[in-house]
Amino acid sequence: MKFAAHLSALALLAATSQAAVQGFDISHYQPTVDFAAAYAGGLRFVYIKATEGTTYQDPKFSQHYSGATNAGFIRGGYHFAQPGSSSGANQASYFVAHGGGWSADGRTLPGMLDLEVADCGGLSTTQTVAWIQSFSNQYHSLTGRYPVIYTNLSWWTSCTGNSAAFKDTSPLMLARWASAPGTIPGGWPYYTVWQYKDSNAYGGDSDVFNGDVAGLTRLASG
Repeated sequence: MKFAAHLSALALLAATSQAAVQGFDISHYQPTVDFAAAYAGGLRFVYIKATEGTTYQDPKFSQHYSGATNAGFIRGGYHFAQPGSSSGANQASYFVAHGGGWSADGRTLPGMLDLEVADCGGLSTTQTVAWIQSFSNQYHSLTGRYPVIYTNLSWWTSCTGNSAAFKDTSPLMLARWASAPGTIPGGWPYYTVWQYKDSNAYGGDSDVFNGDVAGLTRLASG
């Protein structure tokens, strides 16, 4: 009986893996990416670093974004947050002005806010939550979408006090390099994207969308 249950669990896991949509995230640390090969290999979406703070633009963003578009990917930009350097609103504006915008074309993912800076950027939990809210509200004002929030359980717990303030507006991109996503932080009922490995055959990190291609397209379409 236990053996049969184990087989059923394995079958369910296999079915889930087949239904899930694979993707990756990249930056200038991957100077050349063969997007056509990545697409042929089964990947269907990619997040590409665009900006950091209010002074840095990733030098490979335009090249990567064009390559991903030409290969047929659903793609979007991401912003590496520096909460201690300038306001959330200013960083959101900088992000949108330099590749992080969104359009309702079914191929552009809402911008992703990468929250992993060391020591919470020197902010308290209250200040961090306020900073994220400032970024999110400004991004929404400029694009009509709320950003995807990228974080991990440890950072979110330490830096926001495990705030549940964003669970109803921003999709969660959960970072956990393991065989299972583990505990979901911040009151989110589920992750939208899971970064499950810090490597990928085509460069960057490995991600999986929590759903099928139609669901991924809905996320891009708004």
